[in-house]
Amino acid sequence: MLTREKLSKLNIEPPSAAIYQASRDKWDGISKPIDGLGDFEKVVARIAAIQGTVAPSLDKRAAVIMCSDNGVVEEGISQTGKEITKAVAAALGSGISTACTLGRSAKVDIIPVDMGIDCDETIDGVIDLKVRKGTRNFVKEPAMTEDETLLAIERGIELTKDLAAKGYKVIATGEMGIGNTTTSAGVLSALLHEDSEEIVGRGSGLDDAGLSRKREVVKAAVNKYGAGDALEILACLGGYDIAGLCGLCIGAALSHLPVVVDGVISTTAALVAERLVPGVKEYVIPSHAGREKGNLMALGKLGLAPLIEGNMALGEGTGAIMLFPLLDVVMDYYLGGAEFSDYSIDEYKRIN
Repeated sequence: MLTREKLSKLNIEPPSAAIYQASRDKWDGISKPIDGLGDFEKVVARIAAIQGTVAPSLDKRAAVIMCSDNGVVEEGISQTGKEITKAVAAALGSGISTACTLGRSAKVDIIPVDMGIDCDETIDGVIDLKVRKGTRNFVKEPAMTEDETLLAIERGIELTKDLAAKGYKVIATGEMGIGNTTTSAGVLSALLHEDSEEIVGRGSGLDDAGLSRKREVVKAAVNKYGAGDALEILACLGGYDIAGLCGLCIGAALSHLPVVVDGVISTTAALVAERLVPGVKEYVIPSHAGREKGNLMALGKLGLAPLIEGNMALGEGTGAIMLFPLLDVVMDYYLGGAEFSDYSIDEYKRIN
């Protein structure tokens, strides 16, 4: 079983700096202005460095959707009840959810996982890695024990390793859990030492009264539990979905897989992963800006910027899934675009 000590001793090898530079040089040889495709050129070079080849591949990809319930929902911080978590997980399992529809178009395998749905039965089509039937209400007590948190992280790591062994070249993160914009706001507020009012958003559509209540709940919980280290903050204020996604990011880095993160819950998990195991952020690929302010704050702390705007707030990994068609177009051009030598014209020179 993963322990705090074992977690602290995990070592992340950095992506290849030499291959990153070789990829950037390859881009400069393609017949276009220097940095003409902007951040997409850097992302392809980062993926190349992570995979250890100047000719990277995105041919086999999956989006892992971690599903879990959150005890804090009983405080009235969401427009809907926890029963929606199970319903959407079932839709994921049967292939009819939003993520599944987008995934078919983007050629992304959808892998839903039960990390902590509050139900007794196994849901068809959903991998059962349940730690517990929902977290505790962090207004009254810590959401998870440290052992539960470590178990969720470990299961995320092992799942990623299994996907790598099956030949997946890149994974994306997603989640489903009523109340998880509240838990992620609590974790982020504590990690970043930011006032909860700057981070807490409307989630799936709270009115002004609901938003005010949500901010009060998060502020009280952060005041109570926010002084610990990253693992303690995750255990007290997070959820099994966030912990599982944290493990997924760590596992991706250990397996030399790029991990495309979705919105604020996923970026919160990535930030926790980086705090627990430094070096993880080098394997994280951002997708979209999101509607929750905390997403950009977390990405900024990781030194990353989103590739898509869009004002999205759907969840289920949809923003990460939607990035793949763009990456496919850019990757095809990178691997097969005409070079200046094909035109017998002088190439652009990089001005440093």
